[in-house]
Amino acid sequence: MKDAFGIPQSLLVLGGTSEIALATARRLVVRRARTVWLAGRPSPALESAATQLRSLGAEVHTVAFDALDPESHETVLGKVFAEGDIDMVLLAFGILGDQAHDERQPVAAVRVAQTNYTGAVSAGLVSARALQTQGHGSLVVLSSVAGERARRADFIYGSSKAGLDVFAQGLGDALHGTGVHVMVVRPGFVRSRMTAGLEEAPLATTPEAVATAIELGLRRRSETVWVPGALRVVMAAVRHLPRAVFRLLPL
Repeated sequence: MKDAFGIPQSLLVLGGTSEIALATARRLVVRRARTVWLAGRPSPALESAATQLRSLGAEVHTVAFDALDPESHETVLGKVFAEGDIDMVLLAFGILGDQAHDERQPVAAVRVAQTNYTGAVSAGLVSARALQTQGHGSLVVLSSVAGERARRADFIYGSSKAGLDVFAQGLGDALHGTGVHVMVVRPGFVRSRMTAGLEEAPLATTPEAVATAIELGLRRRSETVWVPGALRVVMAAVRHLPRAVFRLLPL
């Protein structure tokens, strides 16, 4: 169960090699979390992440999980929840894709959509049902400001995050009053392996800063978290710009 400040004792990470997820797991382990499940495709990176968290004193398990295989999600995640209550599920998997390449290769674009949206819908619903069955817990969904408005530079990725964001908001409404808390996290440009080599956007942030915001959001039981917080105001303005003006911006 969570402590009085909303910090989970047990954590399931869907996307166990995500830099944001691991920064969050490290922060929560230092605070109080004692059991961590890292779900992802088996790899040296997944094992290295587990070793890192064990060195902080956590009991860490790895589980083979593939976002692109939704038929397996109930079985895979069901086995995790069968081991005991999970206080928090962090849905952190996703791919950026390559906009220029993916526009020319529709199959690649579909893979972005299937990973970021379809896989997340499946895993999110399975996790939500399990949390509801146990009567408590938080589902934290990593969205993105890219989903706030279509940009020429990344509309394939952005559209997948827009779908995920709306899904998570609706799921939160559906679970309201059940004891399950859904929190949508909308980071801006995050300096990470995923964005290496890309031109840095204004108000860029780090995995550690996102982790800090997630912890604060858990304590406050927030429904939406922007990272950095100033993006809430910026995107409110951007969202309402006339389309003809928006097209002229260097975005």
